[in-house]
Amino acid sequence: MVPDHIFCRTNPVPQQPLPSGCLVLVDKPLTWTSFDVVNKIRFAVRHTYKVKKVKVGHAGTLDPLASGLLLVCIGPYTKTIDTLQSQSKVYTGTIQLGATTPTYDGESTPENFKQVPEIDRQKLEDIISSFTGDLMQTPPIYSAIKMDGAKAYQLARRGEEVDMKKRPVSIFDLKLELQENNILTFEAHCSKGTYIRSLAHDIGQFVGCGAYLSSLRRESIGSYSVGDALSLDHIISTIQSTAT
Repeated sequence: MVPDHIFCRTNPVPQQPLPSGCLVLVDKPLTWTSFDVVNKIRFAVRHTYKVKKVKVGHAGTLDPLASGLLLVCIGPYTKTIDTLQSQSKVYTGTIQLGATTPTYDGESTPENFKQVPEIDRQKLEDIISSFTGDLMQTPPIYSAIKMDGAKAYQLARRGEEVDMKKRPVSIFDLKLELQENNILTFEAHCSKGTYIRSLAHDIGQFVGCGAYLSSLRRESIGSYSVGDALSLDHIISTIQSTAT
């Protein structure tokens, strides 16, 4: 991609009108949905450049309780979304051992509390070995995967039975460290389609005490790093001040 068409920390002021095409590196804040971020940027571009319609999309959803790199494509750059989504990703975060949640993260109430067994370095290495490489993973039922024309989480919220099928994913590298209060910190380099919530849940089943994802941050997508991303506030204020 043309460097001038990437809106990021090393290129903090767009060099051309955004409706003509741009890739924006956003450091998504907590509690915002990816759709919220896209809508905020779309509104700013339409209002600032006085255009009735402009294509804006993102290359890979981040849940509201996750922060980090979100790639937002504007105008013709939306054609690159599939290519960007196919690239591998790096995540960091924490996993809480000793309970599960229906959503596999902190969005729902912990349940099924169990005593956490002793976890030494060898046990950590066993976990890493078991969850590195090519795996078959079951996505969370509270996910946006389409089933019979509806999203899985919509069916789950209606109390309908959701039968999620296993899918192949790859975890190229996994680092784990045990902290106080039965919390695992992690760094995972994984393929497209990997659910870190499912990874946390599956680790809990492997250990035998249950677990859920307690925090998540996306560090990179392919060669794009969150270290080069801009805050949403900076992006919006810059858009509003650079139109001619």
